[in-house]
Amino acid sequence: MTIVFLISMERTGIADLPLHPGRAPRWLFERMVKLAREIFKVIIYEYDSKEVLRRISDPFWFQALSCVLGFDWHSSGCTTVTCGALKEALDPNEFEIAIAGGKGKTSLKTPEQINEIGTNFFNFSTNKISKLTYASKMVAKVDNAALQDGYQLYHHMFIFSKDGEWAVIQQGMNPTKCYARRYHWLSEKLDNFVVEPHVSILCDSRENNVLDMTSRISIETQKVSLDLVNDDIVHLKNDWTKLLNLNQKTLDRWISNGDNKEGTYSIEYLHMPRNINWGLMKKIYELQPRNYEELLSIRGVGPSTVRALALISDLIYGAKPSWKDPVKYSFAVGGKDGVPFPVDRKAMDESIEILRRSIEEAKIGKDEKIKALHRLKNILPR
Repeated sequence: MTIVFLISMERTGIADLPLHPGRAPRWLFERMVKLAREIFKVIIYEYDSKEVLRRISDPFWFQALSCVLGFDWHSSGCTTVTCGALKEALDPNEFEIAIAGGKGKTSLKTPEQINEIGTNFFNFSTNKISKLTYASKMVAKVDNAALQDGYQLYHHMFIFSKDGEWAVIQQGMNPTKCYARRYHWLSEKLDNFVVEPHVSILCDSRENNVLDMTSRISIETQKVSLDLVNDDIVHLKNDWTKLLNLNQKTLDRWISNGDNKEGTYSIEYLHMPRNINWGLMKKIYELQPRNYEELLSIRGVGPSTVRALALISDLIYGAKPSWKDPVKYSFAVGGKDGVPFPVDRKAMDESIEILRRSIEEAKIGKDEKIKALHRLKNILPR
């Protein structure tokens, strides 16, 4: 039986960014690390590790941080490079915060790194490490399978504190459109993985025909999907055959959104999986998952399985899922590419030094500079 851990969590946002080639020059990346370290020293001094996680998980704040650090204005690289700088800047010995994962193959090492850091730095129990590893896995599963928006994940960064709280920044790629989409998660608020785990979703454009099994609209579809896999596999095969026959008769009408006078079924977008993995279905039936999250957590359950079950639930049993992209806001911000102006190395170095001295003096009771930084916001244009 698959084990499900109950974890307080929240997806805080999604951002869409154009894919840009190239890499950060070494002189810039080294300064990004130093400036990020001093910025987060101030946040830790003024607040605590929870505030660090809150801010990192805020898509707007993270985008602004990337610009302050001098990287691309509005590109996919602002995620991967900024996350890389944070991973070097946030030493768990100093900040009581650690980062696991990263881009490409490094993302696959997330469970291993969570275990290593949790054991060697934070003295976590086996149970707590398992919960964090499960959270990392489910965040990726939800954004890759339960939310089918056309973006394949290639970056996953898991940030966690000594208290066992966490945030996630992961990014997916749509090579056809040359865009990347960034997903932010936070463990602070009580919620679950499969019912609207996001607070805000940020992107430049709304995608059409997105299967969102995390929408509240899809709750009934989740229930029917669960019933389908927990019932005799023979019934599911019969339903699949009916769906294929139904599909052959009325596919054109579904795609064109025409009136279906031959039946009661209607669907905005029908992209049929080529087949169903019946060996996997037999395995799921033997496990008897207790809820949709547990079904999604089973190894092998991916986008095709989720979609096939959703289509059967809709077209055979009338449990219609959400086909709406859950995006709510759009933004663009203006680094490395000279937009809105080239990086001023001298000014960046001076900023690092000001922050460093402010923290050192505050630690010995001289907090005038920290208070001055607070007052700066009152004279800056909003």
